[in-house]
Amino acid sequence: GLALTLLTLLLLFLGALLDGLYLNSTGAIRAHDADAVVFSDDARESFLRSTVDAELRGELLTLDEVGEVGGLGFSLLGVDVPGEDETVDGAVAGYELSSSSLPAPPPPGEAHADRRMGDFGAELGMTVLVGPAEVPLVITGWVDDTNYLLQNALWVAPETWRAVQNANRPDAPVADDEFQVFVTRAADGADGGALPAVVDERLDGTESLSETDAAFAVPGVTEQNRTFSSVIGVTVFVAGLVVALFFALLTIERQGQYAMFKALGASSPRLVAGVVVQSAAVALGAFALGGLLTFGLSLVIPPAVPAQFEPSRVVFTLTSVLAASVIGSLI
Repeated sequence: GLALTLLTLLLLFLGALLDGLYLNSTGAIRAHDADAVVFSDDARESFLRSTVDAELRGELLTLDEVGEVGGLGFSLLGVDVPGEDETVDGAVAGYELSSSSLPAPPPPGEAHADRRMGDFGAELGMTVLVGPAEVPLVITGWVDDTNYLLQNALWVAPETWRAVQNANRPDAPVADDEFQVFVTRAADGADGGALPAVVDERLDGTESLSETDAAFAVPGVTEQNRTFSSVIGVTVFVAGLVVALFFALLTIERQGQYAMFKALGASSPRLVAGVVVQSAAVALGAFALGGLLTFGLSLVIPPAVPAQFEPSRVVFTLTSVLAASVIGSLI
């Protein structure tokens, strides 16, 4: 039970890190309800290397399959929060389309901040200074799950984003009609899943991805998922191995008892069921204790650690530990 408790703690914390890294790296892409994210064809699926303009927007709007087109661009800059000693990592995002996660763009000079920025001292109505040029932005609202590349997002109107970019990055200015990518949604009745292929087939100079593929194109996301998933898989295997070894020893020690039960008429399935029930009880107790320890750990983790405890991960961990314990005991 103690061994499984520690393994449960490890599984929950590794899962929280995996979810935190993924969600805080890709929230800005997943927030748009997009059917296709259109890059320039020389960007190699990178937002920061891509440039799209008004001419491409016009071409997109000529396609019958396209319903809405909105620009999107990011500037990765430090953010000075009043009263805080350390500069906060920020991603200023200029956008045009509202969604289920994003309200309409705020007025110039204002920003909707991702709620995680509140962990670093930001508050509603506060004016933060962005980048070396110290461009002021007033936080007028909160949004959830919208960060980019582990940077705290500030969602602004396109003209505000261009002003921030041009003031802080004169080496990479943005023209009035330019964005990094276009977020597109399918027209009514059109197949949204086929929209990326349709755009690239009909237009020149584009590379289009679905929203999910664009999220996994963010640098490091695929590698993080593979690494953490492998470690989690090995940990689940170790949990099953611990239970299998323990109950193998327990079964050997109880051979005399089992022989007596058999002589009294107990069937083999009944004895197996007894062992499985014991292993399941141990696993559930270990999960409960490990969950309490993980909850306590979550209260003291600094906000800079991108751990995020999702209900789906808790259910997955419970199922994995229980399944590993039952299989181990059956062996």
